[in-house]
Amino acid sequence: MTLRIAVAQLNCTVGDLPGNVALIREAALSARAAGAHLVLTPELALCGYPPEDLLLREDFYFACERELSALAEACAGIDVLVGHPLFADGEAYNAASLLRDGKVLTSYRKNRLPNYEVFDEVRYFAPGEDACVIEVQGVKVGINICADVWEAGTAAAARAAGAEVLLVLNASPYHMEKQAQRHEVLRERVQEAGIGVLYCNLVGGQDELVFDGGSFALDANGALSYQAPAFEARVDIVDFAGGKFASSVKVARASVEAEVYAALKLGVRDYIGKNRFPGALLGLSGGVDSALTLAIAVDALGADKVRAVMMPSPYTAQMSLDDSREMVKLLGVRYDELAIQPAMDTFESMLTPLFEGRGADTTEENLQARIRGMSLMALSNKFGSIVLTTGNKSEMAVGYATLYGDMAGGFAVIKDILKTFVYRLCAYRNSLSYVIPQNILTRAPSAELKPDQKDQDSLPPYEVLDAIIEAYMERNESPREIIAAGYSEHDVRRVIGMLRRNEYKRRQAPVGIRVTQRGFGRDWRCPITNRYADEF
Repeated sequence: MTLRIAVAQLNCTVGDLPGNVALIREAALSARAAGAHLVLTPELALCGYPPEDLLLREDFYFACERELSALAEACAGIDVLVGHPLFADGEAYNAASLLRDGKVLTSYRKNRLPNYEVFDEVRYFAPGEDACVIEVQGVKVGINICADVWEAGTAAAARAAGAEVLLVLNASPYHMEKQAQRHEVLRERVQEAGIGVLYCNLVGGQDELVFDGGSFALDANGALSYQAPAFEARVDIVDFAGGKFASSVKVARASVEAEVYAALKLGVRDYIGKNRFPGALLGLSGGVDSALTLAIAVDALGADKVRAVMMPSPYTAQMSLDDSREMVKLLGVRYDELAIQPAMDTFESMLTPLFEGRGADTTEENLQARIRGMSLMALSNKFGSIVLTTGNKSEMAVGYATLYGDMAGGFAVIKDILKTFVYRLCAYRNSLSYVIPQNILTRAPSAELKPDQKDQDSLPPYEVLDAIIEAYMERNESPREIIAAGYSEHDVRRVIGMLRRNEYKRRQAPVGIRVTQRGFGRDWRCPITNRYADEF
């Protein structure tokens, strides 16, 4: 007997219950037309993931229950396994229910609740305890939800309850190398339970998270028999018979640069689209960070929805103007030049009496950044477009950014991209088509806030800076371990000191897309007031 399963890799929106139900219903209708017996949806597909403190509102569960009943009635003729929040027996659960013949036939309650990295499910849900096995087309199907399969036990429990195959609903966010990690963990579950696994993952951007899809199937011997493309919503047909899966869909893995670029595009498109902004604008400086941000924005939204503003000061090099003008012509975006000298003169006139006896320093540099930030926010207010900030992770780590200046904006596109990786992404984008002028990629980085300024005047070389940040912040290595790896104690002390001192800035930075295993967002919780000193 062949069980035909439709894998609905959906892009759901948190809180849009009618919209998500429409997506699931559409997937069910197309699956039924393709002869499928069962539709498999992602984790919490009904309400979107993560719903966060919506789950603390009683009415939210009532609304989900109504929509679940309506969905069951609308999906006659095909079984649908749908993820949703469930309130039952005085507790809230992360659940998956089988809809059949207009009714909710049975529900499974997620056993393992993740409370690490970006996950906080213990705050909202009680854990389920029982296995759940359903029969579809004569096949006994076990159900797990996401974190259930990241530890031993629940897959084996489903097998012990009679499951011949395991279906897993997931909302697993992207970070670099995540798909290889999923394959490895699921192969452990396959070996443990002795049955094949079909893994359906959510796709789409949700605030700082990007869900990459990449749904797949592993046979009982661990062989990959189905692999969906990443970063796109789709419905694929996968047949299960004789203990094995069969599908015509099996894509090769892309490079890490291609994956990250796709994640950033999807994150921008969904943040702006789902929040109904009419478009985006950003300050273009002639530097590599704003160039990459502009390219991503145009690829995500289209040139007609992006506006670039160059705001030269007396310290802006002619090369910066020339490169910015070349890039906007290549991309076809609206471009404006707004000189900030008049505002600089006004602030100097206002503040000079108060600054009497004190020489120029970073105060005057920061004023330039704040004039630019204020100008961009004025354009945002007037036209409704969101300001995209252009700071990278290296700058966010060490505070090489100005509060209410270049940090002013609504969405930080490359907030989780180290400077050295910025260049790799630019090279990847130019390999598709030339849009980032070569001068931008070869000149020394500079904030251009004073004469002949270079980033490396006040920072270690980016190769050193990024390596220390990655070791200390992403991998939690101690200063001693980083020094033992070959980095000078002077550089390690300097970078860690800057990173720790600038937590107050990062707390005020806009939300940005997470693409590493640890970004400056949901999974970084360092106290601002903090006198702990690392041991060297």
